[in-house]
Amino acid sequence: MPDINHRARKILQAVVQEFIATGDAVGSRTITKRYGLELSPATVRNVMADLEETGLLTQPHTSAGRVPTDAGLRYFVDTLLKVRSLSAKEKEEIAARYQVTALEFDDLMKETSKLLSELSQHTALVFAPRADSNVFEHIEFMRLRESELLAVLVTKAGKVVNKIIPLDKPLSDPELDRIHNYLNSLLEGLTLEEVRAKVVEEIGRTKNQYDQLVARALALGAQALEGVGRPDVIIEGQANLLDKQHDPEKLRTLLKALEEKQQMLALLDRTLEAPGIQVFIGAETNLAPLRDMSVVAASYGPEDRPLGTLGVIGPQRMNYSRVISLVDFTAHLLSDVLNRM
Repeated sequence: MPDINHRARKILQAVVQEFIATGDAVGSRTITKRYGLELSPATVRNVMADLEETGLLTQPHTSAGRVPTDAGLRYFVDTLLKVRSLSAKEKEEIAARYQVTALEFDDLMKETSKLLSELSQHTALVFAPRADSNVFEHIEFMRLRESELLAVLVTKAGKVVNKIIPLDKPLSDPELDRIHNYLNSLLEGLTLEEVRAKVVEEIGRTKNQYDQLVARALALGAQALEGVGRPDVIIEGQANLLDKQHDPEKLRTLLKALEEKQQMLALLDRTLEAPGIQVFIGAETNLAPLRDMSVVAASYGPEDRPLGTLGVIGPQRMNYSRVISLVDFTAHLLSDVLNRM
C-alpha cells in the first residue's frame, strides 16, 4: 500500500466520499469548497496529480476531475473509512423484521437474503452451508408404499432433506429400525462430506457384503445422500443492478454469472477462510463480471467453524460504511437463529 502523507490522505478521502455520493469525477474546486481543507485549488490539484502517479486516482478525461482507482478505494476502505455502527433503534427495527424462527431451513436462507437486499438496496447473496460444514444429525426412512421409502436426512445446521427412494425388495418395520440404528450409529458427528466417504468405504468392506441387511442399509444411505450437501447460493435483489449498471452488455454478463452461481460460490467460499468482514473491490473478486463492482461479505455460524457466508454485491461507489454494518449485523442475526434451531 502506498505511503502518503496526512494532507494526501485527507484529499483522497474527500475525493472518494464525493465520488461515492455523486458518481462523477471530482475536481479540485469541489474539494476546496465542500470539504474545508483550507488549501488552494492549485495545491489540491498538485496533490491529486501526485495521487494519480501513485495509482490511487485516475483521470477519465483530460479536462475532467479524478476518480478513485480500485487501489484508491482499497486504501480508503482499509485506512480511511470510519464504519458507523447501527444504532440500537436500527438494530431493533431490523431484528423485528427478521422473525424467522419458525421457517424451514431453505426458507430461512431465502428470507435472510431478501432482508439483506432490502436493507442495503443492493443484490444480496447467502451461501448456504457447504458440505464440509454441514454435520450429520440423523437419518430415517419412512414407508410410503411397499416399493418406496421417504428418506429424511437432518443436519445439525437445521437443514432437512427429503428424498423418495425406490425399493427393489420390501423391508419389514424391524428391518427398517435396524437400518436406522446402524446408519445413525455409523455416521453420527460426521460432516456430509465425511458421511459420503464413510458410506463408500463401508460398501467396499468384504464383511459388509455378506450381511444382507447392512448392505441394504449402506445402499439406501448412498441413495439418500446423493446430491445432498452441495452448496448453493440464494440470491435476491437482482433488479437493483438495473439502477446501478447502465452498460447493457456488462449487465447481461453479470446477471448470467449470478444465474450460474458457481462463480459466486468460489468468491464467497474465500470469506470462510478469513475472519471478519471481507471487502472485495473490482479485480480483487477474481471474476471478470464483477470487475466494476464491489462485494462485502461475512461468514455466519460459530466463529471456530463457520457454516456459510452472506454478502452484498453493489457498485464500487457503494456506501461502504452502511453496507459493512448491515452485512455484519445480518450475519449475527442468522448465526443466532441457527444456534436456536
